[in-house]
Amino acid sequence: MASFLQSLVDPRKNWFARQHMKAVSQRLRHYGLRYDDLYDPYYDLDIKEALNRLPREIVDARNQRLKRAMDLSMKHEYLPEHLQAQQTPFRSYLQEMLALVSTIMLLLCYFFLGFFSLCSFSQL
Repeated sequence: MASFLQSLVDPRKNWFARQHMKAVSQRLRHYGLRYDDLYDPYYDLDIKEALNRLPREIVDARNQRLKRAMDLSMKHEYLPEHLQAQQTPFRSYLQEMLALVSTIMLLLCYFFLGFFSLCSFSQL
């Protein structure tokens, strides 16, 4: 069942997923964004922590892309064609750090839940 669901969202195996990925890529190129720029640090604390752990240059580049996208959107314009051709919307910079932070948070949860299940609150 899991492999069937994986094949539904895999752009290499499913024509509809490939078309969706192409459409998303085109929209991101219009504004010069990457897919990882769409994650909201106010929505998920793991994303906020992952952004805090990234090098300053990467976070600054992300903020510049977001500002440029908002500016272009307010002006109802797109990036020039020669700049759209240079964009790499699915080149990830956040996924590895996000996986690391999620693993650390999960381990901390297991540690503290295990610690509190062994002792009662009256002993604290």
